[in-house]
Amino acid sequence: MRSIDLNSDLGESFGVYTIGTDRRLMRYITSASVACGWHAGDPVVMRETVAAAKACGIGIGAHPGYQDLMGFGRREMKLTPVEVYSYVLYQLGALYAFLQAADVHLQHLKPHGALYNQACKDEQLAGAICRAVKDFDRDIIILAPYASAFRGAAEALDLPFAAEFFADRAYQPDGSLVPRVEAGAVIRDPALACKRVLQMAQEGTVECMDGTILSMRCASICVHGDNETALETVRLIRSTLEQNGISLRPIKELL
Repeated sequence: MRSIDLNSDLGESFGVYTIGTDRRLMRYITSASVACGWHAGDPVVMRETVAAAKACGIGIGAHPGYQDLMGFGRREMKLTPVEVYSYVLYQLGALYAFLQAADVHLQHLKPHGALYNQACKDEQLAGAICRAVKDFDRDIIILAPYASAFRGAAEALDLPFAAEFFADRAYQPDGSLVPRVEAGAVIRDPALACKRVLQMAQEGTVECMDGTILSMRCASICVHGDNETALETVRLIRSTLEQNGISLRPIKELL
């Protein structure tokens, strides 16, 4: 692996509440998934995040989630595929208004939180999300785990797909993420996160929570912007990858 994308979920502040250190993170990442106002973010934050990402020259993606500000979009909801399709299309349109005003292209879509996790295992939900993307702009890249329902849904609709690796989340042997309620699910040690990234980039594997070694090759690495050690983690990951001859580039340049 000679090049890889480093992404983070940004634009998740809301009103007077500040989440993450977006502008600092943008100095090190190559793509940003921007919250679309439902699980987090608001119109002012969306506009400012798009402008800052454009200034840094990084790829911009949509990060739609459930309409659940109180739960930060991490609580499961029971919605029909038609509802999910409509909600994702709505949020794409909201972010697109700011992209259009800034003359910026939408690079990718990555669902957030519970919507992301449920759709990874539910073909109907993954299909609904991918249909919303296709009907909006079929050139948008679907960013999701390789071992998920998203890959098949994207392929069925002839949408570009990029596999994502989570630097700061523990994995289960089936390739899914360890639930956040479990101890050790979120990795806050930058050195450990970086070690896992380098192993994935060089060897195409990751060590799961139970010690299982899982095959995994991904085009993009994610560090969650709301993780308190995110800035230190992305700094270390970027410098380590570059020292090992692996360059950082936006997803659109890798496919």
